Amino acid sequence: MAGSHRLSCVQKPFGGALSAVSALLLLSAAQPGHAQSPAEEYVSNLRAEEVASPEIPDIMPLRKRAKIRDAWLAERLDSVVPELMRENGVDMWVLIAREYLEDPVVSTMLNATSMRARRRTILVIHDPGEGQPLERLTVSRYGLGGLFEPAWDPESQPDQWQALADLIEERDPEKIAINTSPLTAFGDGLTLSQFNGMMEALPERYRSRTVSGENLAVGWLETRIPAEMELYPHVVRTAHAILAQGLSRDVITPGVTTTADVQWWYREKIAELKLQTWFHPSVHAIREGEEEELSGDAVIQPGDLIWTDFGIVYLGLNTDTQHLAYVLKPGETEAPQGLQDGLAAANAVQDVLTAAFESGLSGNQILEIAREEAISKGLTPSIYSHPIGFHGHGAGTTIGFWDNQGPSEKGDYLLRPNVAFSIELNAVHPVPEWGGQEVTFKTEEDAFFDGEEVHYIDGRQTALRLIPSD
Repeated sequence: MAGSHRLSCVQKPFGGALSAVSALLLLSAAQPGHAQSPAEEYVSNLRAEEVASPEIPDIMPLRKRAKIRDAWLAERLDSVVPELMRENGVDMWVLIAREYLEDPVVSTMLNATSMRARRRTILVIHDPGEGQPLERLTVSRYGLGGLFEPAWDPESQPDQWQALADLIEERDPEKIAINTSPLTAFGDGLTLSQFNGMMEALPERYRSRTVSGENLAVGWLETRIPAEMELYPHVVRTAHAILAQGLSRDVITPGVTTTADVQWWYREKIAELKLQTWFHPSVHAIREGEEEELSGDAVIQPGDLIWTDFGIVYLGLNTDTQHLAYVLKPGETEAPQGLQDGLAAANAVQDVLTAAFESGLSGNQILEIAREEAISKGLTPSIYSHPIGFHGHGAGTTIGFWDNQGPSEKGDYLLRPNVAFSIELNAVHPVPEWGGQEVTFKTEEDAFFDGEEVHYIDGRQTALRLIPSD
């Protein structure tokens, strides 16, 4: 990216502008004669929600969600898998999962109504070469939504392992990828018992042709396709709107409401909307004169800085957001300048980090570049950003850990384009109005790296949310 950082409409405080992705969709939808897709229809509705405290968008019914997710899956199988297999020189990928013990990749290859592996589900993806389409087969009793063709007749061959071995022999692949990896759980979904079952059935010459499918698994999970990115702004906007409502007088009565009350309000609201969360929300109060953040039964008081860590799962995509709010004291109309400056410092670390994104760099290299630049600017950063998508802490390039600001094994993975990220970090900043007390300003926003630039999917917070106390 050569240090460039153009975010145009997403530089403003959350709620003040559409994300770059949303803006592009709205622009295309406005063209004469353009018929809106379901994705564009949902995104266009965001026009009316560009206010400081956005309303929660209409939530899609489950049936519509299933239709969209199956369309995405078909497109991903047709586009992402062939590119990954050919890039890695693999002509067969075998994925094996048991019911309730699904491989992380298999879980994302099941159509919307399958939901779980059935007994033992074996997926085989074969590249016959010479530019021919990939075969997608399932050595299982059932097909999978027309996306994988059944390739096992238990009546003629009762032994499922032998049926898999026969299929492999017929196609005679040179490299057979299986999901085993000492580095990442995302590429390590094949359990020992299933590995042994496969190896015992395979002729010796094919056992030696097995290779790790780690790069295939991580590449599949981390890559976002354009159709997914059409609706990711709707997903993140939904999360932002729920989060904003929780940080308001709709939920918080200073002097009465506890931080735990807000946490459980979030849980109830998510359930009410027929959505899911992938972690229990965090809500802490940061108070003048208190060294530690307050949580649990701590009553929220005027003058508190409130930190929230919140995420949902919607359309199979995860969000992860950390926002800050200030509880106004009687007579106050804005937060102390020192608190405002602390959030600005965290925003500055965000800018430094996203400017360091460059395809082909490792997470460790990006971390080093960003930390050096931030420190040279007088900031006190801690960076621990991660991919997001099918999983909250997703597969792909890890950029630091909160407890390790140096290089790590997981940070060796190289950054690829078309990956969504949670830009997660903090900046420590003194607050003069609190006697110079050093406060950690933690922030997290979901973004998309297109290979050239980082775009916040639904804007970012650049102003503290304010909660009146009277």
